[in-house]
Amino acid sequence: MSLFKGTTEEKKEKTVKTVSSKVSAPKKVLTVKESPLATRVLSRPRVTEKAYALNALNQYVFVVAKTATKKSVKRAVEEAYAVAVEKVRIIRLPAKKRVFGKNTGSKSAIKKAIISVAKGQTIELFKGGM
Repeated sequence: MSLFKGTTEEKKEKTVKTVSSKVSAPKKVLTVKESPLATRVLSRPRVTEKAYALNALNQYVFVVAKTATKKSVKRAVEEAYAVAVEKVRIIRLPAKKRVFGKNTGSKSAIKKAIISVAKGQTIELFKGGM
């Protein structure tokens, strides 16, 4: 005897049916090519509100290695994402001191690159979001 509508077994059967019906649609696979240069130079995409605002202008922001140059970043992005890079701007953000109660620490310095891509081309990694 159950106090609520349906038993747990019926709920499990319903969820299995809904999951199986949703699985039939093919998923879109990102075309990111593994490149040894890209793994050394590009650390990760920088996901901020300002970075998403730049996406409308065909510009993408990545955190890069401390030793990265504009030429190496351009080659790495072109190899990894198969896009034509028009311009690369590099900014070095300094380390900052942070206080946690009695303890003091530091937020590490990073180097970021703003990459301008040719018109009509996009990097699929940044499709979601705002």
